[in-house]
Amino acid sequence: MTVTLQVLVVDVDRSARKGLVRLLRSAGHDAQGFASVKELLHALDPDTSGCLVLDNETVGSTGEDLRAALKARGMHLPIIMVSADDDDLIRRKAHELNAVGLYRKPVDGPALLDVVKWTLELVDKT
Repeated sequence: MTVTLQVLVVDVDRSARKGLVRLLRSAGHDAQGFASVKELLHALDPDTSGCLVLDNETVGSTGEDLRAALKARGMHLPIIMVSADDDDLIRRKAHELNAVGLYRKPVDGPALLDVVKWTLELVDKT
């Protein structure tokens, strides 16, 4: 059985979310967009495998709630964070989430596609 790896994009900015999903799909990824972590968690199938592209604004003050919710479902989805800002607080959030990457908006498309490809290759090997 072939498992389809998904890229789940969570961004409050509708146009940014749609743009990221469109970019990922154009590169052949199965991508879905969500406006909030709550929306993602509500729709998330426990058998989902892949990674998250997560906007800083969707996380709140820390990533603990998201990590706890994923852990409660027995899920490990690597996180790639994106943010319009670049400061110590953002880097701390990325660190708390064990993000595999942190990219500043507007995101460099080829760089994001590279890290998504690399992350999904790691997920596929586990």
